Amino acid sequence: MSETPPAEPGVPPGDPTPANPAASGPASATPGSDAGTSQPSLAVQLAEAQDRYVRLYADFENFKKRAARERDEVRRAATESVLGRLLPVLDTFEMAMQAASQPNTNLESLRAGVGMIQGQLRNTVADYGVEEIDAVGKPFDPSLHEALSQQETTEVADGHVISQNRKGYKMKDRLLRPAAVVVARRPAAPASPSSQSPSQS
Repeated sequence: MSETPPAEPGVPPGDPTPANPAASGPASATPGSDAGTSQPSLAVQLAEAQDRYVRLYADFENFKKRAARERDEVRRAATESVLGRLLPVLDTFEMAMQAASQPNTNLESLRAGVGMIQGQLRNTVADYGVEEIDAVGKPFDPSLHEALSQQETTEVADGHVISQNRKGYKMKDRLLRPAAVVVARRPAAPASPSSQSPSQS
């Protein structure tokens, strides 16, 4: 009489499931993984970043062009305003030149015409905030004056402006052109006579 071999441990008799499911069945899904969702690939992310960069660069280029166009318009408007104020001065100057060409024009009429032109110019630049720098008799200021030379004198204090060869101008707190001046210097003290030793006989 033959004996029946014993069943494998852990497998009930008659159960067809093998003892090691991984050996015969497909691998089970990793816990925590979501097979329904997937992250975009690196190439897709790079393409999106490049597209954002191209759009941002185009916007910046448009901004620069718009800003440059606005600066040009402001500069053009300011230039037109100044030139428009200078045209009447040019008209007066041309009338003075025509009067000077007449044979009966005297010196007084020419002086009056030139004085009118000077007044118009002064009023025009003053409307734009331009002021003359009054330097004569004032202490020398290197931020406003340009020293051409020094002159010894006792009539003006040392370091003060004696005369002005060219006017200076400023617009509010900004210097447009320094005044060219001559600065006073205290005369050097005369040398004391040296004592002479008595001559020997």
